[in-house]
Amino acid sequence: MALTVFNQGPLALFSLSLPLILALAVGMYLLLEVGAWLGRKHLQSGKGVIQETLGVIDGPIFALFGLLIAFTFSSALSRFDDRRKLIVEEANDIGTAYLRLDLLPARERVSLQGLFRQYVESRIRTYRLIPDMSAVVAEYQRTQNLQSEIWRQATAGVSQTPNVLAGMQLIPALNAMIDVTNTRTAVMQFHPPLIIYAMLMIMSLITSMLVGYQMASMKRRSWLHVALFILSISITCYVILDIEYPRMGLIRVDAADSILMDVREGMNPP
Repeated sequence: MALTVFNQGPLALFSLSLPLILALAVGMYLLLEVGAWLGRKHLQSGKGVIQETLGVIDGPIFALFGLLIAFTFSSALSRFDDRRKLIVEEANDIGTAYLRLDLLPARERVSLQGLFRQYVESRIRTYRLIPDMSAVVAEYQRTQNLQSEIWRQATAGVSQTPNVLAGMQLIPALNAMIDVTNTRTAVMQFHPPLIIYAMLMIMSLITSMLVGYQMASMKRRSWLHVALFILSISITCYVILDIEYPRMGLIRVDAADSILMDVREGMNPP
């Protein structure tokens, strides 16, 4: 499982995000110039003023572009929040399972506490190693090995204690601790289809051409507005990609890892 669960394909999109956004900005400017050239040709042909097309064709296209940006931004932000919540959930599950080790005999408890410390360190390290996916896969395999050993020793300890609460309380807690690991790994892979990002880029270019077409009727071009238009669209696209990959860019979930680190500190022997 560890060899295939981490899909490296989507990470390539973020690794190319800055060149991609720079190319988008350049493309938007070029398409804006193409649109302005087409607009001038339209005016020179005497086929009517450009404003006659406003609202008939341009309006729906701009509205569609705005909806596409809103959809991708909102969905990216939702997944960002889900990833932070899962970190908190995993920290709570690990902390609960660790406390319930007190139900086991002393010998089994001490051994499992040592394994738990290694386990939390492995969980923290797994996500810190991103984007080195080969190292991530190796660390994730170590996490799974620790899970198996924790489960083996815990079930053996439960069978040796006369305390019936040990099995009733500890086993479900361990199940939750292991299940949330798989959930976090799966959620990390959830991204929109690449066609959504391609459509976002294409619509950015189309709207740029339409803006240039409309600007052809202006006596003087406002370069400030041209720059702000290109920058605002390009930066928005970059932020959407940045939120989608919160372990690699400027917007990160690393701060949430401090909760796991606090759990690890609480496991130190007195």
